[in-house]
Amino acid sequence: MTTVKPIPDVRFIYKVCDSGLWDAAKLAGKFIGAEIDLQDGYIHFSTASQLPDTLARHFFGRDGLVLLKIEISQLDIVWESARSGDLFPHLYAHLPLNSVVAEYQLEVSADGDHIIPEACLYQS
Repeated sequence: MTTVKPIPDVRFIYKVCDSGLWDAAKLAGKFIGAEIDLQDGYIHFSTASQLPDTLARHFFGRDGLVLLKIEISQLDIVWESARSGDLFPHLYAHLPLNSVVAEYQLEVSADGDHIIPEACLYQS
């Protein structure tokens, strides 16, 4: 028997990437993704509730990161099962820059965890 999880009812998703990559995307007028996105064929995102684990697993202790807050109403987001069966948002296209509603420089605490901005902590 197949269990189908409902698609999360969210308005915003988040992308973590190197600040230099984001700066280059703004100059180019489009974001095509980070190296892992290009390898996998889609851009990886997280919801607010997934963000702490994404940061801990893939970016622990790294400086020079930017967190992008993305409004999804105009995007063709595909929700696919990943770790622990959670549905993660993926985009099989370039990210239009006008979908990015905020960007935050991520600070790293003394213990290596990233400090997530208050505006990104709760699902909306």
